[in-house]
Amino acid sequence: MSATAWAWLVLLFPLLGSIVIALGFKALPAKAAGIIGTAAIGLAFACGVAALIALLGEEPELRHHSSSLWDYASVAGLDIKLGIFVDPLSVFMVLVVTGVSTLIHLYSFGYMQSDEGYHRFFSYLNFFVFSMLLLVLAGNFVLLIVGWAFVGFASYALISYWYRRETATRAGMKAFVINVVGDIGLVLAAFLIFRELGTFDYATVFAQAPQVFDTNESTVVAICLLLLVGAFAKSAQLPFHTWLPDAMEGPTPVSSLIHAATMVTAGVYLIARTHVLFALAPTAADIAAFVGLATLLVAATIALVMTDLKRAIAYSTMSQIGYMVVGVSIGAYSAGMFHLMTHAFFKALLFMAAGSIIAAMANEQNIDRMSGFGKAMRFTSITMLCGGLALAAFPGTSGFFSKDEILAYATARGGMYLIFTVLGYFGALLTAIYTFRLIFRILPGKPCPEAQELIDSGHVHHAHPFNPATGEEEDTEVGFPGAEHHIAERSLPMRIAMGALAFGALFAGLVQVPGIDEVVGKFLDPVFEGVVLSHVHPSVGAEWFGLAIGAAISLAGIGIAYYLYVARPETPAALQRRFSSLHTFLYNKWYFDEAIDFLVVRPALAIGRFADRTFERVVVDGLVNGTEDVISAGGRVVRLVQSGFVRGYALLLIAGFAGLALYFLIVSS
Repeated sequence: MSATAWAWLVLLFPLLGSIVIALGFKALPAKAAGIIGTAAIGLAFACGVAALIALLGEEPELRHHSSSLWDYASVAGLDIKLGIFVDPLSVFMVLVVTGVSTLIHLYSFGYMQSDEGYHRFFSYLNFFVFSMLLLVLAGNFVLLIVGWAFVGFASYALISYWYRRETATRAGMKAFVINVVGDIGLVLAAFLIFRELGTFDYATVFAQAPQVFDTNESTVVAICLLLLVGAFAKSAQLPFHTWLPDAMEGPTPVSSLIHAATMVTAGVYLIARTHVLFALAPTAADIAAFVGLATLLVAATIALVMTDLKRAIAYSTMSQIGYMVVGVSIGAYSAGMFHLMTHAFFKALLFMAAGSIIAAMANEQNIDRMSGFGKAMRFTSITMLCGGLALAAFPGTSGFFSKDEILAYATARGGMYLIFTVLGYFGALLTAIYTFRLIFRILPGKPCPEAQELIDSGHVHHAHPFNPATGEEEDTEVGFPGAEHHIAERSLPMRIAMGALAFGALFAGLVQVPGIDEVVGKFLDPVFEGVVLSHVHPSVGAEWFGLAIGAAISLAGIGIAYYLYVARPETPAALQRRFSSLHTFLYNKWYFDEAIDFLVVRPALAIGRFADRTFERVVVDGLVNGTEDVISAGGRVVRLVQSGFVRGYALLLIAGFAGLALYFLIVSS
């Protein structure tokens, strides 16, 4: 079979899984829904591997194929096909999305078993993965927009999964609205592309763009800036990032899926996919890089003080996506995509470990109440440590190789791009500190009561369900979390998923070691060959020098965290008192939510109220009511005429002819 045939099957299995679970939820046992959902994504991954093998059997310059099922729209010069585009970039994304999503489904099989909405959860989860796969396999901008919108809807459904929690429904709506703003930017960019190039098809757009646009021409810059609006909203980059921490209201597997391999990486993929346009608009590419740099620093500083475990990891995601955006925006395409892959492993793992610990805490997410789990939950603690080491770019781990490859490329470009190197390493220091702040506060130390209960009796702590964001009590019916709490130590599917991800977090970086192998780079090079932002490539020696600097920074960050939270645990409280204003500023997330509320939300509500009270009621209602009065008067006249007598109708007919005759006599004279 061809690579495109396998790619169509990649799309088919998750869609079928979602539909079968949704339609058969009354007949299917709960475990059957979990098995079908997990198997569907597993089969999609297998088909992705088959597509990879098919591509590797071809010459590198021939590894790009288009396939369409039928014409989606064909009118007035508009020719849109329901088609896919299969090349190394799309297959790479397929493998990352389906591979990590399969493990997340497997984890969910154990973690969500007591939840009453088990069928609904797996149906949503399958649809989410299908939407993401449609996005990365789309062969034109129209289908890209469809997949983009589907991902937004699926994220809303999953974030609001516990729909009786007001905080969850608000978070889902917030994510949906902000992503719709991004959708608008993407749609406008597609319109401009069609106006200038007369097509939405990827292959034609990328072939014609260099002949139609001059470098930094206003139109292509506008197109790229609009694409960035969509990318930043989906990938939670400044200033569209505020939805991502609130998305933690969804179940932990949802957090893992959204933050690891799917939704937030869509923006990075979009920039990489449209790199031909960004090469023609280096100004827009530089703007994207600086926004990514700002995001990685802002998010890292917030993660330093966040006490909610899942939200702290969420801000870490924002920061790491910032590194990816910097990579694909300065021309380090393969490095940016490589970091996307390694991040998928260790971030999914960290969320899974966090979910296991939160379950042991009976849904409590405050790290101030956690300690001693290194002794109480060995497996969870070891896997969490593996993910933390990779996130902190500890020497030899996957994050060590992928993150520093981006910074080495920035160094090679020189000039103003050295800013990305310097501040990127500073961000790496902050990353190591906040990562091991979590680890040193949760794993070592005197066990907290919940951990002690596990040690003493082997029982997982149970408490009346409550909302960790508000403290309000909840029941365990549909729309709230289930009554039972499942930890990795007691669930084989959870252990398998976390073990596989821990292996990837530690060793996946070995596929891209400077001077030894470049598996990812060589595979992706045909996609980016010819049209690039920069032809600069760091030497092997420069890359290893950068790795040495990164190793020193990682160890320094871990050492600082050890000093603050293990050797001198009273120091953080003293620093908080001394720099209370700074701590408040960071703890309130730089007041971005308040600023957006003041600058955007309140003015929009004021305009809406004005429209309702004045324009809507005075102008629109007045116009409608006035029209209604005129029509009613006309109706009364017509009713008077409708007497039902033939002589009356004959009289009206004669009067009408007489009127016409008089009119023509006057006109002719």
